Amino acid sequence: MPETMTALFGGSGPHWTVRRVPVPQPGPGQILVRNRAVALNNADVSMLADADPTSGGTGKEYRAGYEFAGDVAAVGDGVDTPAVGDRVMGTTPESFAQYVLADHRHMVPIPADLGYEDASALPTGLLTEHGAMMTGGFEKGQSVLITGATSSIGLIGVQIARALGAGQIIATTRSAGKRDLLGRAGADIVVVTGEQDLTHAVLDATGGEGVDLVLDHVGGQTFADCLPATRVDGSVVNIGRLDKAESTIDIDALSYRHLRVFGVSFGFTRAAELGAVLSAAAAQVGPAISEGRVRALRDSTFGLENAAPAAERLRSHQAHGKIVLTVA
Repeated sequence: MPETMTALFGGSGPHWTVRRVPVPQPGPGQILVRNRAVALNNADVSMLADADPTSGGTGKEYRAGYEFAGDVAAVGDGVDTPAVGDRVMGTTPESFAQYVLADHRHMVPIPADLGYEDASALPTGLLTEHGAMMTGGFEKGQSVLITGATSSIGLIGVQIARALGAGQIIATTRSAGKRDLLGRAGADIVVVTGEQDLTHAVLDATGGEGVDLVLDHVGGQTFADCLPATRVDGSVVNIGRLDKAESTIDIDALSYRHLRVFGVSFGFTRAAELGAVLSAAAAQVGPAISEGRVRALRDSTFGLENAAPAAERLRSHQAHGKIVLTVA
């Protein structure tokens, strides 16, 4: 194993910088992974902008990245599985490097027929979407509404809902041109919010009752519109704020329907919870991943040394799916 490695850092300008740093050593409960591919998330470019001192950012330097796939290179005390040489995918801060150190609970095995590039794009969506469905009390046969479904993790959510036996899946998009994409992912009905009223369209599709469960990636007015589109005793789980964090809701729609409303954010401050969510997701969705029924849509692939154009692609909002960096 080498003594140093290449890693990407933010905090010195509008782009990540490449540096050579020492290869870390795993402590108790930790695993060192030789990365083969890493995936970008929206949070990556947000953090880069917030730390950019040339545009009023903090100037605080940090090692970038959250999502990875590779081979186990070394394990710390107390780790029985996975073993050295195993292929794993997972999530942890500071993952944009040739080697990444992570909690052993925050990674899962890569199915035999899944490549590193596709594997690196799965963990965040897998744990977020499955975790949100379980938080909302999903049961097989229930109807599910997924807003912002053409986002990279929204598409994974559609596939997971189908794999777990949802009775009806309604997905939203702002663009009519993405109907076919959502249909291929597993949606039964697509609501184009740029042309249709979300609440009315969902009620029409469900015989006036509404859906059992909502996975909302949008927030803002969309979140408010989801409440009267949910059936009595149903659940609404907010996952993201693709629109904005503020929402003005009709409390009658919330109370008269006896709705349960949840917010989820599976961060690293709750290490045990994150591990349990990822483990449960892998156990329940693993067969569908192995069979190819759950896959992250991959927009483009760059080398780690070409991270700048990869970030520009993400900033452009033109990407359809995940952007991946291969690690030489």
